[in-house]
Amino acid sequence: MERLDGKQLSQTIKSEIAATVEQIKSRGGKIPHLAAVLVGEDPASQTYVNNKVKSCEAIGYRSTLVKLDADIPEQALLEHIDALNKDEDIDGFIVQLPLPDHIDVDKVTMAIAPEKDVDGFHPVNVGRMAIGLPAYLPATPNGILTLLDRYGVATEGKHCVVLGRSNIVGAPISILLSQNTKPGNCTVTLCHSRTKDLKSHTLSADILIVAIGKAHFVGADMVKEGATVIDVGIHRVKDDTKKSGFRLIGDVKFDEVAPKCSYITPVPGGVGPMTIASLLMNTLKSAKKEVY
Repeated sequence: MERLDGKQLSQTIKSEIAATVEQIKSRGGKIPHLAAVLVGEDPASQTYVNNKVKSCEAIGYRSTLVKLDADIPEQALLEHIDALNKDEDIDGFIVQLPLPDHIDVDKVTMAIAPEKDVDGFHPVNVGRMAIGLPAYLPATPNGILTLLDRYGVATEGKHCVVLGRSNIVGAPISILLSQNTKPGNCTVTLCHSRTKDLKSHTLSADILIVAIGKAHFVGADMVKEGATVIDVGIHRVKDDTKKSGFRLIGDVKFDEVAPKCSYITPVPGGVGPMTIASLLMNTLKSAKKEVY
């Protein structure tokens, strides 16, 4: 069993990007600039956005954080987005989810200019991804692809089962791994809450991607011997032995499942760090005008 160490790989990728930024600086070129919009005081969102800002600083990017009150009217948020769209110095930006209930997430997503949509959520980028055109790929699926690629996990001709059909992870990774690319060329089964006899599907998976959002949902009895398991879930559970008072677990029972696997991602330290690394990669693509 080999751990797919997203924490270590993300540091490698950040070092590679930092070297590229130094080259850009030495030529007097434009430094990549990433902005993040944070609405409200959600602790998890604050932590995530702060990590993005720190990552930008560490690799030499410019970063801008736009903090807005939770009760901001939807139209006012859209005006902030419009200003970021028009700011020529900003290469890409994200609007951190979740948003307050009174704000229409789809309307916000549609308002972001596709060429600055480094989260890869705009329908234009989703459409380009689906037909294999250059696009900003959603950060978490792109992080999964990068893990599989850098660790040399074979995907061609393999059966990949995806648990969860969200637009952020499940649906896009199912498309990407089915395409004639490397990594890719999988036969993909996409499972969800209405799938019957779920266990029969997961037991047939050479590659099992779990993004179902339920803590410790997948145990050893659901995993084939020698499978590759990618755990996208992350949950806080109370743990009095920890200084923080909690620990993080995934959708997979790691200790139980790991002995059966060829490769597996830990939680934390697996897919999570790769999501931020992917966002930084998309921002570099935007700065270099590689997609649009």
